[in-house]
Amino acid sequence: QVYVVESGGGLVRAGGSHRLSCAASGVMHSINDMGWYRQALGKQRELVATVTRDNIPNYADSVKDRFIISRDNAKNTMWLEMRSLKAADTAVYYCFMNAIAGFGPRRDYWGQGTQVTVSS
Repeated sequence: QVYVVESGGGLVRAGGSHRLSCAASGVMHSINDMGWYRQALGKQRELVATVTRDNIPNYADSVKDRFIISRDNAKNTMWLEMRSLKAADTAVYYCFMNAIAGFGPRRDYWGQGTQVTVSS
């Protein structure tokens, strides 16, 4: 069953801006930390950003001052605004959230991944 859906991937020119979104299904609730990982081809998965339920963000050094993570707890939705994009930002981006699905256990749930390609 799909619990988390990502959208917004695409081709972006270097120096440009782009936004990704991540939405939880209706069965998800009690969402705590949310965030984004990315994985470039042939590279290890990298933690990009996290945001707490109280909207406290943390960023990897590689995206600090360029990316902004935000969330809407009423809509159970999260966004990643990306600015001043570089070729090194090219990767598959995965959102995640620590949550409960229905009456199941609390754990991390993951989106399907969305490709962001930065070209010049």
